[in-house]
Amino acid sequence: MPAKRRSKSATPTSVKPDTDVSSPNKKLKAELNGDGSSPISLSPKMAAQTQTPTQTRKVKAELDDDDEETAARFVKPHIPDNEARERWPLRYQGKKKKVAGAKNSRDDSVDVVQALHHYSVAEVDNIVYNLFDDAHVKAEDGEDDYICRIVEMFEAVDGQLYFTAQWYYRAKDTVVKDHAHLINDKRVFFSEVRDDNPLDCLVRKLNIARIPLTMATDKKKKRLPVCDFHCDMLYLLPYSTFVKLPASEKRIGSDTSSTISSEVDTNGACEVNSEIGDVTQAQQRCKPDITLLDLYSGCGAMSTGLCLGANLSGVNLVTKWAVDLNQYACESVKFNHPETEVRNEMAEDFLSLLKEWEVLCKYFSLVKSKEPQQKYIDLFANDDEEEEEEEEEDEKSEDDGEVFEVEKVLAICYGDPNETKKRGLFLKVRWKGYGPDEDTWEPIEGLSNCKEKLKDFVTSGYNSKSLPLPGDVDVICGGPPCQGISGFNRFRNTENPLEDEKNKQLVVYMDLVEYLRPKYVLMENVVDIVKFANGFLGRYALGRLISMNYQVRMGMMAAGAYGLPQFRMRMFMWGAQPTEKLPQYPLPSHDVVVRGVIPTEFEMNVVAYDERHTDIQLEQKLLLEDAISDLPAIANSERRDEMPYDQPPKTEFQRLIRSPREERFDSSKKLKPAMHELYDHRPLELNTDDYQRVCQIPKRKGANFRDLPGVRVRPDNKVEWDPDVKRVYLESGKPLVPDYAMSFVNGSSSKPFARLWWDETVPTVVTRAEPHNQAITHPEQDRVLTIRENARLQGFPDYYKLHGPVKERYIQVGNAVAVPVARALGYSLGMAFQGFAADAPVFSLPKKFPNILEKHSSASSEEVA
Repeated sequence: MPAKRRSKSATPTSVKPDTDVSSPNKKLKAELNGDGSSPISLSPKMAAQTQTPTQTRKVKAELDDDDEETAARFVKPHIPDNEARERWPLRYQGKKKKVAGAKNSRDDSVDVVQALHHYSVAEVDNIVYNLFDDAHVKAEDGEDDYICRIVEMFEAVDGQLYFTAQWYYRAKDTVVKDHAHLINDKRVFFSEVRDDNPLDCLVRKLNIARIPLTMATDKKKKRLPVCDFHCDMLYLLPYSTFVKLPASEKRIGSDTSSTISSEVDTNGACEVNSEIGDVTQAQQRCKPDITLLDLYSGCGAMSTGLCLGANLSGVNLVTKWAVDLNQYACESVKFNHPETEVRNEMAEDFLSLLKEWEVLCKYFSLVKSKEPQQKYIDLFANDDEEEEEEEEEDEKSEDDGEVFEVEKVLAICYGDPNETKKRGLFLKVRWKGYGPDEDTWEPIEGLSNCKEKLKDFVTSGYNSKSLPLPGDVDVICGGPPCQGISGFNRFRNTENPLEDEKNKQLVVYMDLVEYLRPKYVLMENVVDIVKFANGFLGRYALGRLISMNYQVRMGMMAAGAYGLPQFRMRMFMWGAQPTEKLPQYPLPSHDVVVRGVIPTEFEMNVVAYDERHTDIQLEQKLLLEDAISDLPAIANSERRDEMPYDQPPKTEFQRLIRSPREERFDSSKKLKPAMHELYDHRPLELNTDDYQRVCQIPKRKGANFRDLPGVRVRPDNKVEWDPDVKRVYLESGKPLVPDYAMSFVNGSSSKPFARLWWDETVPTVVTRAEPHNQAITHPEQDRVLTIRENARLQGFPDYYKLHGPVKERYIQVGNAVAVPVARALGYSLGMAFQGFAADAPVFSLPKKFPNILEKHSSASSEEVA
């Protein structure tokens, strides 16, 4: 809450608007494992830190209309007592009453000051204030005055005069902080945060224009000069949420109503009822189509999950375009999503290409334009004249050499496809009389005499939407790489991370969003984006989206909470145009072992049940055995990319993950064992030395290099050489226990050559399969986990085939978004697209999600019978 104005009768304790407001406490049930990790149920949420409430200053009541020297007073008459008691019942309990903390308050309970009378008009320093006026409130010396709406005026039973402020936030006082420069300095954000203040804290009245978030920029500029500030969004601290102002606000200002129209508490969960959560057969048959662009797609896990989840909600989400720099990842996407236009290029080149493509479409009159496209007018100006001259020259120069003629334009790109260090717009052409092997990339400037060929290509691409134009994309998803924040980077820029080239892709991602203006945005990243440099990059992403007038919220989700045997916490940021419903976060469906630390400021962003939900029954956490125990036993030297299953599924997880692709999208088909081969069930083959080491690791829980001869564990849990045991050497002459294993983490780690066990979960699936410093060895087989076993831990369906060398496939899986998390988010997206999303930031998934289609299929079969 804002600091109070210095009263004539008391000295205040100041607290800034962004520092003492939060949602009700959310706690996590925790018990300590033997390894020091905390298995925590995400049914409730961690308690937010409680700050000391601001001390209240007192102003003696002065109600004499003729007393001109009074600095602060109420203007008679007061609001009738019976009306006041009806509107503010908690103020008339006879004594201070402790009640549950208000929305967005960190306090579990607050003392309610008891009132003698309520008023609708006050005068402070000869300025008259009416109920629901906007005003400045005095801040500490040297700081900007705070901004509020007056929602209550009352005289306390002890004679003190108060007003209740509902606060506005400047951008710098929100989670955006240092990126406030991205947002107009006259733009403020309304909140649901209220507190009581002495009446004489008021400084002056303000004119704050309430502007619809959908208002065009030119109209908005016309209104700005006539107001002190303008407001078009509501700021809520839970999940760092910015949403459009509600269409109608309740201006009652009572205890029993919020000034924000909402059917549910902004901190609570919205239960999905049978009318919304259950998807009928009719909905499945009449699904609306929406298009998706997957940026930094990797092998396509995020878009795959989103499409699966949206389908379950009754929406046909189609990955129309995918972009990634990794060639093998693009091959994986193309194989599994043959309908997708996959582009293997840098995101910044893709953006440049889209801009050039739009100009070409305007030049060929495919897109309306008020301005002539002079660049291409000049380029093709002499095309007609040159065609006539060419006929004459051909007759004269038959002996001059071979003449090349463009038969067809095949493709387009922006960059340097010929590796000549000359970047620009290039087109791939097929030469008349030559085959595909002679196709070449030509700069567009060299095709000035091929206007008609180019027109045919652009027209065909425009009609098929091979490249998106602004307005063509419904959803953009992606996780821009930010290697600059990695803990493995010793040279991280903590002062301004955006100056680090390794973080520039976040800027490119936002530039693409700003250019294409999709209806929805979903950005994924590691949790370090809110940890590193005080969350610099996460705040930047929020600021960019808000500056584009997107509604936004940011949450952190653990993969294991959605039915996987790994923890893997990731950040997901939603954005939605003002015309759309902002998607919610799906609450956990499974218990999970929680690892890692969340910054205190962002504890409220962890997607979890509120502590008030004491009756939540989560599914049991999944273990390694649940995920991979049905897969065939193989050797370290296995090299087959495809093989048959050798036993039926043992668990519900295995049954679902084996189901064929078509059954994931067609509820009329009953789930049955997979008919396809098992893909990618092969490990990274260990070298001879590592294989011999792994063979000597006992096949039991907790086994690792410490069980090898010659290693002794000290009382402080660090390893040392056993002086009584002679060092053992391998056939190659290298030691059985390598020095790096003994020195890893100063000898305190048990990870080198550690076996996983059936009743465990893994912290996170990684991109490398070497056993030197991580637990990745199979419980009972002498090898590391296979590509497919890692893919199972990430929730990839078994039908999803990966491409590239073995190491590249491990990288694709390790870099992927966990498919079940993306599936749950896709369901949320589909509900929002159909207008079913509530105002709450979170909601509960349907029971037995994602098997809801099977449930309906079975019910329909019973009805027919």
